[in-house]
Amino acid sequence: MHTFPKVILASKSPRRHELLRLMDIDFRVVLKDVDESYPEGLSPEEIALFIAQKKAEAFDEETTDEVVITADTIVSVAGKILGKPETPEQAMEMLRLLSGKVHQVITGVCLLYQHQYNKFFDVSEVFFRELTDEEIKSYVDKYKPFDKAGSYGIQERIGIIGIERINGSYTNVVGLPTEKLYQQLKRIK
Repeated sequence: MHTFPKVILASKSPRRHELLRLMDIDFRVVLKDVDESYPEGLSPEEIALFIAQKKAEAFDEETTDEVVITADTIVSVAGKILGKPETPEQAMEMLRLLSGKVHQVITGVCLLYQHQYNKFFDVSEVFFRELTDEEIKSYVDKYKPFDKAGSYGIQERIGIIGIERINGSYTNVVGLPTEKLYQQLKRIK
């Protein structure tokens, strides 16, 4: 098995924690408050990379021998960026917008190691079947997807019953493109 430098995961996402554990990577979680605003006019890929790097920059002065992994996942449908909903109404509105359509899930990742930034992203296409208002409401009521871009988790009920197929990485849709991450980590000496 490949040995990596010590890893800090700068994310409170339990899904990202689980993905790193499944990769057999030892890590510790360190969180910092970061303003996630971004300049206008960026593409979805640029937004995800911009925010991921912004999160990494918060660690640059204090880490040298550890790899800091930061990430940002966004959902884009018909040119509209869907962030994390703040209310049940916003969550239901987002899911209605995704219903019966294809959308993109973009995760930008930034690895900070010895003051060097390595950024990359992945894009997956997700195809939702038509969802009923009852399915949407029961999902939002039970799962409260307020910490998820686009208001859903692929591994939760709405993903299991509503997603017809994906083109691209499943783990990217979960929130961390593990295949690409592993290859990038292997390059760190």
